[in-house]
Amino acid sequence: MLQYQGDLGSDWGRTNFPLQVGVGAHITRYLSPTFDVALLGNYQSYRFVSDNRPFYSFTAKTGMFDLGLKLKLNNGKILKEDFFLQPYLMGGGGFFVANSTGNYTTNAANQPVNGTFFNQVRKLEVFGLAGMKFRLSPSVALDITASQHYPFTEGTDNINNPNKKLHDRFLVYSAGLTVALGKAKDADGDGIADRKDKCPDTPAGVKVDANGCPLDTDGDGVADYQDKCPDVKGLAALQGCPDADGDGVADADDKCPNTPAGVRVDASGCPLDADGDGVSDDKDKCPNTPAGVKVDANGCPLDRDGDGVPDFQDRCPDRAGPASNKGCPEIKAEQKKILNEATKYINFDFDKATLKPSSYPRLQQMVAILNEYPDYSLSIAGHTDSKGDDNYNLKLSYDRAASARAYMLSKGIPAERIESRGYGETKPIADNKTAAGQALNRRVDFDPFLTGETNAAETKYGPAPTISELKAAGKPVPTRKPVKKAPARKAPAKRK
Repeated sequence: MLQYQGDLGSDWGRTNFPLQVGVGAHITRYLSPTFDVALLGNYQSYRFVSDNRPFYSFTAKTGMFDLGLKLKLNNGKILKEDFFLQPYLMGGGGFFVANSTGNYTTNAANQPVNGTFFNQVRKLEVFGLAGMKFRLSPSVALDITASQHYPFTEGTDNINNPNKKLHDRFLVYSAGLTVALGKAKDADGDGIADRKDKCPDTPAGVKVDANGCPLDTDGDGVADYQDKCPDVKGLAALQGCPDADGDGVADADDKCPNTPAGVRVDASGCPLDADGDGVSDDKDKCPNTPAGVKVDANGCPLDRDGDGVPDFQDRCPDRAGPASNKGCPEIKAEQKKILNEATKYINFDFDKATLKPSSYPRLQQMVAILNEYPDYSLSIAGHTDSKGDDNYNLKLSYDRAASARAYMLSKGIPAERIESRGYGETKPIADNKTAAGQALNRRVDFDPFLTGETNAAETKYGPAPTISELKAAGKPVPTRKPVKKAPARKAPAKRK
């Protein structure tokens, strides 16, 4: 609808004029949430009858073709882009066209003189517009506007203003439907146009909200497609899963979900047990216990006998003893003396392995000592002097040591606690050139040692084969070789 204001008067704001409706079309291009650019075209056939000059009237067929810049107030800062009411302002310029005809008077006495005129107007113009869109759907809206057009002409009403002012002005009121054309650019294909998409690089197939950002159902800042716990608020570091005890292990994977704050944990969320003894480090007073060692409630190695030597290092875990003796009780000095001097009291029949009855009391004493100290074993080593065959002497030393062992076994000492071996004549302690020295060399030594330690005789004398070892190796057991007689001396031949 067009309204005129000029030298002939004005119908702006008047309602008693006949409604004169024209047509128009606008094309708008989206630039940003705030600005659009638009092409506008309007056409109308208009008739005006002057009040102050009753003999003047004109009819004009007008067209307005303009380019405008549109300022939208629903730009997300004042109103949301998709708000129902969408006000805007527009300004610009273009081209005004009119073909007008009319009646006029021209005499000096202002008497009506019948006459007609015909003008063709082709002029530039400027305009300003205010509009309101009512959003009916994402692509359809009702659009109502009011605009003022100011063409640079006086020719529409055929009256030139003596003050050289251009008075021809027009108001245009319009109502229409706007329809969105084309398809909005959507680079990530999430269904939200790029101009509205606050997350324009969303991966394909990911569900998004109205802003084009991946859904975050639990509102923890981790998008659902990356959130392993999408329905429960959690931590970004744990892929959106909660961690109630704050130990860095998600509750779903935490086998110890109530670990106290500050306690170091393993991958399962349980307190760290660096030495693997079953006592967590926060309670372990001995955190470096070797693997496999049994510990007490404090994580320290067990010490059943309370001697200060942990069981895993204690050769005698059920009997107290000093660390210097590997946790085992030390044999009393008087009992050590009995063992050390036993060789003086152990006698055999001449050139045999048969014990003399005088040996029994001392052997019985040693049996008592072994019974009192069950963590000890006994080494029995036989020796001979250098008289006779070497192999025979070796066997004799074995047999005498074995004979003493057999007696002690008969008194209940377990076989594994006594080892006998012979060294023959190889380990003398005196000079074999004298009878006194030979007597000292003919001996059987008795040496205690902690079970599991190196045999005491081997420590003193070095390794010596046992009879069982010789048999196992398929070697001949030492036996006495017969002494060869010297050949008889022949008488010297007589001289003839």
